[in-house]
Amino acid sequence: MTKEKTGRKIIATNRKARHDFFLDEYIECGIALVGTEVKSMRSNGCSLKEAWVRIQNGEVYIYQMHIAPYEKGNIMNKDPLRPRKLLLHKSEIRKLSQKIKEKGYTLVPVEAYFKDSRVKLEIALARGKKLYDKRADIAKRDQEREAARDFKVRNLK
Repeated sequence: MTKEKTGRKIIATNRKARHDFFLDEYIECGIALVGTEVKSMRSNGCSLKEAWVRIQNGEVYIYQMHIAPYEKGNIMNKDPLRPRKLLLHKSEIRKLSQKIKEKGYTLVPVEAYFKDSRVKLEIALARGKKLYDKRADIAKRDQEREAARDFKVRNLK
């Protein structure tokens, strides 16, 4: 859990999203939760690994976002993998649905965080990467790592 200068306390990140997709446009949205889910998220009981976002009937939902059951909760605990509604304005939803239909984009959850004691979710408009794109990214990262290592060695001498 890191806290940035913006007052965001990060709960979970979807590292696989950056590996599998080109992330073009980021959107911050709220998420409809019950009290025990929020308490569980405060104790880092959240995972976005397998999560995905879909627009249905003019509303946006996130599926397969795992929020662990709250330890001290009883019958108030909900299903950990239930679909949850994302809170966006109608105009934003309309724009997103148009882009998804015409350009082959998809919506991917990137990060869940607290912002002023409210749970927010950052979703991104994303295009899928091909295998050669992933390989190029890995090669670039390896080159940067090697360059940083060489620079460090040269400066020590």
